[in-house]
Amino acid sequence: MNKKIGKFMIYFTLICGGILSTTPFVWMLVTSLKTMGESTQIPPTMFPSKVMWNNYVEVFKLLPFGKYFINTLLSTLIMVIGQLVFCSMAGYAFARLQFWGKKKIFLVFLTILMVPGQIYLIPQYLIIQKLGLLNSLTALFLPGLFSAFGTFLLKQFFETIPRELEEAAIIDGCNPFQIYWRVMLPLIKPALITLAILTALYGWNSLMWPLIVNTSASKMTLSAGLASLAGQRTTNIPIMMAGSLVAMAPMLIFFIIFQKNFIEGIASTGSKG
Repeated sequence: MNKKIGKFMIYFTLICGGILSTTPFVWMLVTSLKTMGESTQIPPTMFPSKVMWNNYVEVFKLLPFGKYFINTLLSTLIMVIGQLVFCSMAGYAFARLQFWGKKKIFLVFLTILMVPGQIYLIPQYLIIQKLGLLNSLTALFLPGLFSAFGTFLLKQFFETIPRELEEAAIIDGCNPFQIYWRVMLPLIKPALITLAILTALYGWNSLMWPLIVNTSASKMTLSAGLASLAGQRTTNIPIMMAGSLVAMAPMLIFFIIFQKNFIEGIASTGSKG
């Protein structure tokens, strides 16, 4: 009986958590189909009296949505590729290679994780300015090509791989790069997918950095472009909600496709064989 009550409480808690998590999304969806008057009505109404599909059309009229989408897609894709390459190489070096000061350097990496990312905004901006990359697509993804978190995540996964596989590869004549590329990387596929999803979410939803380094409308991302709607004299809430839903759709689909690998990667983080 106690087991049944405990199981019921677990499922009840999970269901309540799921409802609380999805409520903002459902409200956003419903609001995107309302008129401006219904979206600001007090007390609020749950469902629109008339479904306004035209709000989704208006988003593309008010903003160069296609241009923003391409900018966001390119910067996010390059950021993901950069993190997978550089973080995996650094993680493999810290996990398997022996070199002077390895522990001290890795300790520096860990201290970076303890510092809020906003502290790096001014130094990063000055670097981008000195390189003459302001108002460019390069400025959007350059600081995100590498991360201490990605290095730490992949290092933990590399350490779970038995050393016997590496020793067998050495006997077969593989050099360190061949071991990293042909043996190690295929074995940490869940970790790579996890890092790819986290990096993609960060790059896709980034707002502050694009607003800092870009003032040109042609170089804006989706999040920065949608934020401009809120800065207008009268914010059209239904259109803004419609644009937000369209903007988040690619990441939602991406996560649904790879959610199994993502959960596996997160669950395995920190385990060591």
